[in-house]
Amino acid sequence: MTEIERKFLVEGDTFKKEATKKLYFVQAYLNTDPDRTIRIRITDDNAFITIKGRSSSNGLSRYEWEKEIDVNEAKELLNLCEDGKIEKYRYLVPKGDHIFEVDEFHGDNEGLVLAEVELGSEEEDFEKPRWIKQEVTGNSAYYNSSLISNPFKNWKS
Repeated sequence: MTEIERKFLVEGDTFKKEATKKLYFVQAYLNTDPDRTIRIRITDDNAFITIKGRSSSNGLSRYEWEKEIDVNEAKELLNLCEDGKIEKYRYLVPKGDHIFEVDEFHGDNEGLVLAEVELGSEEEDFEKPRWIKQEVTGNSAYYNSSLISNPFKNWKS
């Protein structure tokens, strides 16, 4: 399955008032090779293993396969993961015909807030919320797998 999404920096926290759901995520990576990242994610009472392929040249799309797994198995797999983990709250914010997933990072990535919107095609139009700032689609520094090895706390302003 091909995932098509665009990613943006978020300004302020007004998105929280528009959110219809809030989830807590912990995730780590069994493999961060850009050709095949393998992620373990636990969110509330669910867990998933996800494999993603290399992004297209414009960063808009890439192969993604995901399967729900037992939470206890996911906790065991986290012990096998590469060093580092991602901790974040995800807010689901409807806007027009789309749902924006806004991630407020914590831990080593405290202060970073990103929004993603999944699309049906690379050309699909969507309504941007007012709190959307700069687009960072295709900038690998903002990939969760990159934030493991180079967390936001290490970035210079």
